[in-house]
Amino acid sequence: MSTIFERELERRLTFAIISHPDAGKTTITEKLLLFGGAIHMAGAVKSKKNVRKTVSDFMQMEQERGISISTSVMGFEYRGRKVNLLDTPGHADFSEDTYRTLTAVDSSLMVIDSVKGVEERTRKLCEICRMRKTPIITFMNKLDREGREPAELLDEVEKELGITVCPMSWPVGQGRDFRGVYSIAESRLILFKPHGSQGDEDSLVIEGVNDPALESAVGATLARKLRDDVALVTGVYPAFDRDSYLAGLQTPVFFGSALNNFGVRELLDCFVDIAPPPLPRPTENGQIDPRGAGFSGLVFKIHANLDPRHRDRIAFMRVCSGRFERNKTYFHVRSGKPFKTANPTAFMAQERSIIDEAYPGDIIGIHDTGTFRIGDALTEGETIVFTGIPNFAPQIFKVVVNRDPLKYKQLQKGLEQLAEEGVVQLFSRMSSNEKLIGVVGALQFDVLQFRLESEYKASCIFDPTDYTCACWMRFESKKTEDDFLRRHGAKLVRDREGRLVFLARNRWMLDRTLEDEKGLEFFFTSDMKN
Repeated sequence: MSTIFERELERRLTFAIISHPDAGKTTITEKLLLFGGAIHMAGAVKSKKNVRKTVSDFMQMEQERGISISTSVMGFEYRGRKVNLLDTPGHADFSEDTYRTLTAVDSSLMVIDSVKGVEERTRKLCEICRMRKTPIITFMNKLDREGREPAELLDEVEKELGITVCPMSWPVGQGRDFRGVYSIAESRLILFKPHGSQGDEDSLVIEGVNDPALESAVGATLARKLRDDVALVTGVYPAFDRDSYLAGLQTPVFFGSALNNFGVRELLDCFVDIAPPPLPRPTENGQIDPRGAGFSGLVFKIHANLDPRHRDRIAFMRVCSGRFERNKTYFHVRSGKPFKTANPTAFMAQERSIIDEAYPGDIIGIHDTGTFRIGDALTEGETIVFTGIPNFAPQIFKVVVNRDPLKYKQLQKGLEQLAEEGVVQLFSRMSSNEKLIGVVGALQFDVLQFRLESEYKASCIFDPTDYTCACWMRFESKKTEDDFLRRHGAKLVRDREGRLVFLARNRWMLDRTLEDEKGLEFFFTSDMKN
């Protein structure tokens, strides 16, 4: 590999921000972009009345509700590193989008609400990262509010998430008394003005906890407590070990308040120093080395109407190996056909710019007319099938009812495209043209209905069904499949790939069927590579 390629490879840092809803994930995304120089004014997520909208929450519904519905991709330069940041949905109803995004990153930033501590979604997302050995940096947010003691939070992370903590900074006060954070790694205290721009004019630097200026800056009580806390923390918790961090066994922990800009600079500085460059990606035939001679890319997300004015459709692709070049013809593995990438783009949320080249770790957008599906691969001729891209069995099913027969084509197009995105799963009855929508969480129906109306001018309602469980199946023989179809045809549908899916009213009935039937296997996740 050339020196230029190696340099560009080592510069790339690709990570996702994960958290429980309302922990401050999107706010810290905005502040990282602010400190990275990508934006000049951050719009805090408070309510739909906010005049400024967050850059990462670019969909109208996200801005109105103050939640992240779809993964956003943003890139910026910081201290010589090319940082690719993916802001994922925190809400459990959009789990699949988050899990797919985690297949495209090399590390994660986990945001925890210091008032509430470790919450349900945090546990699940950390478990996914641990399964993939994805390195995690932790940010304890909202120290400007009265919450749990920092040591209590650290103990909870170790107990609940099963990962060793390593405090890299420590809060000075909490709630009303919160004054800033002390950087343990740098042995200095930086006190910021709330909502400051993070420049030198907004900070007061105090070197070490024994600096006499500490008392005058934060008061004698807080100065004494900080000295005691730092002595205790450095004596009790292990020192930072990068190998343990890269193996997903240790998480560096930072404290602060993203809303007030406290502690974010220390977090970002440490991140670009320790986070891993692009890592190998799993395939059916082993790992793909990012330093491999040939280009390969993984499509992990599709978004239709990213720009409503142009009705475009963009495939988000992670460059996994080699060098990507504009206007070069590549091999689309699933179809076996050539594909020319005329106008590949780089992202800043909804803002895009055409690029001429990209390197491993980069997330690029490819204009798509229906060619790509989630899980697809582009290569220079090699047949590569990436693995680990989940598609979960839905838990809620409803029948789609068209409210305007004159908009039938618009409705069908919208359902197909949004299902291709992974917004919902679309199923067809075996015996009729009836369409069923399957989702993991009820909020997905709201998103589907909103986007159908706003993007496709199609109106529909959803009629409930009795089904709450679904699974894919594998039969040992054609006769076994035919016999099962004859006995259970009314409970069978096909997904968009034509695969049989069995529906049940509850888990007991599903388990009973599995016990009674022989010669078949049930699966509750479907790899989307086929």
